[in-house]
Amino acid sequence: MLTYVDDSALYRLNVRPNLPRYIRQLWKRRYFIAADATGKSFDSQRDMLLGRAWLVISPVLDAAMYGILFGLLLRTSRGIENFIGYLIIGVIFFGYMQAGLNGGTNLIKSSQGIISSFMFPRAALVLSQSVRNFISGLVPALVAIVGALACQWGEPPTWRLLLVMPLYLMIHIFAAGIMFIVARLCAFVPDLRALIGVVGRAWFFTSGVFFSLERYATIPIIQEVMVANPAYQFLQAVRDVVIYSETPDIQVWIYLLAWTCGAFGVGLIFFWQAEERYGTLH
Repeated sequence: MLTYVDDSALYRLNVRPNLPRYIRQLWKRRYFIAADATGKSFDSQRDMLLGRAWLVISPVLDAAMYGILFGLLLRTSRGIENFIGYLIIGVIFFGYMQAGLNGGTNLIKSSQGIISSFMFPRAALVLSQSVRNFISGLVPALVAIVGALACQWGEPPTWRLLLVMPLYLMIHIFAAGIMFIVARLCAFVPDLRALIGVVGRAWFFTSGVFFSLERYATIPIIQEVMVANPAYQFLQAVRDVVIYSETPDIQVWIYLLAWTCGAFGVGLIFFWQAEERYGTLH
């Protein structure tokens, strides 16, 4: 005797939902994303003797190393007012964007256990990592701002210092978009992980982290590349409001907002298009 089962309420596993439904699924998991990010934000310092003190020590050491190498030895400090503040803001705030680039290289592979065990929108992995970077970066950002202001003692900060907050948020949203793209690419082409490191170093040296745009006044092509670089524009905007007490032009805000929304939107769609394939990787 044949028994028929009503399968109208059943659905296939590992099927990519449409984008609006996918975004709704992510929103429903917002508490998990926040809890996971908060719980893991300071994991990297837990097995160290100085613990979370490295959140302050590490960026200071990085800035000191680059300051000696480029400021003293290569003389890139010439013509830059408050070079130490200029450098520490560049090193720390560029690090947030570089974390988005590097953070996606091994994200899918390292998460295969949870991917194969549970059904959830895989973009939650990227968002959790991005929120984690946002939380972990708060102390270094404060170190950069205080350090930059301390190096120009006697010049009190203005209300423009508050503009660091939207810039900090935009930088991390922009970095999340990059992480979406890199996570998908490296998931299916692992060899790209080595190339990403080269790209990250090239990006670092072309973003004005330790030298100013005026240094290449006689080479227009380099200036054009730097001006078009969103990382350079983000760093300059932060320096303007912290060091120079200047409000970035409306054109700069529009440019940065376009890169922020564009990178995140394109990255999310690009990542979502391979949603059903992440669970088949080995």
